[in-house]
Amino acid sequence: MFTKLNSIILFALVAFWLGWLLYPLYIKFLKKIHAGKTIREEAVTGEKSVIFSEMHKHKAWTPTMWWWLLILIVLIMVLLSLLVQKLWWINNSLINRQETYVLLAGFFWMWLIGLLDDYLNIRWYGAKKWLSAKAKLIMMFIFSGLISRWFYAKLWIDYINLRPIAWKIHLWIFRPILTFVFTIAIVNAINITDWLDWLAWWLIWVELLVLAMVTFVNQTYIATTFVVIVWAVLASFMFFNIFPAKIFMWDSGAFAMWWLLAALIYLLNMRIWIIIPFLILFLPFIIDLCTSFLQIFWKKVFHKKLFEVAPLHHLFEKRWSHEATITMKFRMIQWLLAAVFIIMMFYQIWGELI
Repeated sequence: MFTKLNSIILFALVAFWLGWLLYPLYIKFLKKIHAGKTIREEAVTGEKSVIFSEMHKHKAWTPTMWWWLLILIVLIMVLLSLLVQKLWWINNSLINRQETYVLLAGFFWMWLIGLLDDYLNIRWYGAKKWLSAKAKLIMMFIFSGLISRWFYAKLWIDYINLRPIAWKIHLWIFRPILTFVFTIAIVNAINITDWLDWLAWWLIWVELLVLAMVTFVNQTYIATTFVVIVWAVLASFMFFNIFPAKIFMWDSGAFAMWWLLAALIYLLNMRIWIIIPFLILFLPFIIDLCTSFLQIFWKKVFHKKLFEVAPLHHLFEKRWSHEATITMKFRMIQWLLAAVFIIMMFYQIWGELI
């Protein structure tokens, strides 16, 4: 175990310092090619988002497409793992059917969706400044459907673990349907919890950390190494994303990062009860998703707004607090939720040992 831990830490350190050294150069490059973010002027329902645009107009033309650098570093680390495996320094590379095939496949597919959206935003292609919500959903539906089929038809996973509420529940054909809905919900929840410097990415950073701990305890060391590499590069990114942000990740990275969380939950669900603890850990995103859904529902049905602006963190920003204050409070809440998550996992593992 200690040998595995040393290898994981070494990969994380290499990934972190690569990101730290390359970010300043990459930011200069993005500024040179004018790869800046434009501000959304329309809500999902089609009307002008006047309040949102006014609150975030100062973020216009901040360099975006950070994801290219993460993709580059991940590729370097994958190739490095293949090299050191050939040299017999490690037993397995980062490419592994049981642990990382699904992670890597979703990682790069979601990146392609976000990449197209970022390109349209930068170039202002056509009447829209970004990929439409309908187009994004269609591509998400396709891949989520394929992944749902993979877990059900190839891995024969037809159950979920809902302890401590319930024991293992077999859903049979309804399991891929649940996987499909769960994936779409996670992707959209984190997409909504954005636009404040350091908000979504700090929450994800904490969640990746605790999920990496769980994968390590469950002896899925290759998956742990991959997650920790992404976590380390994200740590170096956040140094440059502190308010006021010098660079944004945006959709090219966001979609892939969100899929990584979903895939980890599916893999861990095969071994332990992870669903209920994860929902607790994911609570800030769930609340933002619900407030945004209620806002859209109210507009469609009653033709008026339920909230002055949604999701919830934008309402806080509009009425009460500066975005740096909101981000700090969300970070404190996320650490508390992470502590609850770790305690629940500890009692599960301890119960199995005794």
